[in-house]
Amino acid sequence: MQHNDVFAEKVFNDKDVNVVTNIKTERLAQVTYYMRAGQMLDYHRHPEGDQVFFTHEGTGVCYADEGREEAVRLKPGVIVLAPKGVWHKLVATTDLIVSAATTQPAGFEKR
Repeated sequence: MQHNDVFAEKVFNDKDVNVVTNIKTERLAQVTYYMRAGQMLDYHRHPEGDQVFFTHEGTGVCYADEGREEAVRLKPGVIVLAPKGVWHKLVATTDLIVSAATTQPAGFEKR
């Protein structure tokens, strides 16, 4: 069994979002984003796989755009689904820790 502790690797970078890969298999990838207030994961999508975000600490906003932009406020305990092919981005309003699990292979496209 693989396991990890997202708080044990709690490292923020002032310049860029710190992305830590916690688990990766042929069918699933799980990463944790450590974001300073104001940092962002810009619009992107995964044409072949769903992605689920789990908010652990801090606050932010998750945006999705399927022809109309929608926003979900992130706070500890909030879970958001970005279905395959849907443009989405994350913006930290305070220091933010969010994990994401993505089916593999998901593909990746920037907007």
